[in-house]
Amino acid sequence: MQTMSEPEVSGVLLVDKDPGFTSHNAVALCRRVLHTKKVGHCGTLDPMATGLLMVVIGKATKLQDRLMCEDKVYTGTLRLGVETNSYDADGEVVAVRPTAGMTEEQIRAAFERFRGEFEQVPPMFSAVKINGVPCYKLARKGVEVERKGRRVAVLDYELTRVDTEAMEVDFRVHCTKGFYVRTYAHEIGMVLGCGAHLTALRRVQSGHFSVEQAVDVPTLKSCSREELLCRLIPVEALTCES
Repeated sequence: MQTMSEPEVSGVLLVDKDPGFTSHNAVALCRRVLHTKKVGHCGTLDPMATGLLMVVIGKATKLQDRLMCEDKVYTGTLRLGVETNSYDADGEVVAVRPTAGMTEEQIRAAFERFRGEFEQVPPMFSAVKINGVPCYKLARKGVEVERKGRRVAVLDYELTRVDTEAMEVDFRVHCTKGFYVRTYAHEIGMVLGCGAHLTALRRVQSGHFSVEQAVDVPTLKSCSREELLCRLIPVEALTCES
């Protein structure tokens, strides 16, 4: 807890999240190391995902909504022919379909269908709340409920590897806020008629900030309060950004 002799700590800490290290873990760790309770984060990453997590501290928590509205850039890998209930590798396999004869041209055409604006329905395994209950809690009980679609956009994308033997695709996608990359992978699989799920996901950019600027989890766990304070992006620098 912050003492009377310590000034209020404020700023944004960029964290390079590891698999299995949750947004809650990052917030709890920052609270403990910085001796302050006023800590939040901008945009949850799935447990299996890695990459840029923005932790807001002190006065920076007032900028949380604005920071979450920024565009994001992700890299990922999807596997065709296998569907899971969570749309990613952490879920249970619910369908396996043939992919024989599928071409790179067909795969590229499926991705192209998701360029620009479209409506996306959040997955059941998400933090979206229905009557105050997160969808993922209902999903774990085998309950599926109707979710409202939301307007999202793919501003740009690139396929960096298309392996028609392993039926794997590496991609990079620049998207708007509220975009679910798991749903993106799932829907591409549906367009191709074989299903798909996400096997890897990494957030590499959010707004002006890059994962290359972030502190990794081992460093976060071992650094002192003073070292962590030196890594904070000041609130003034955030409010001056265009």
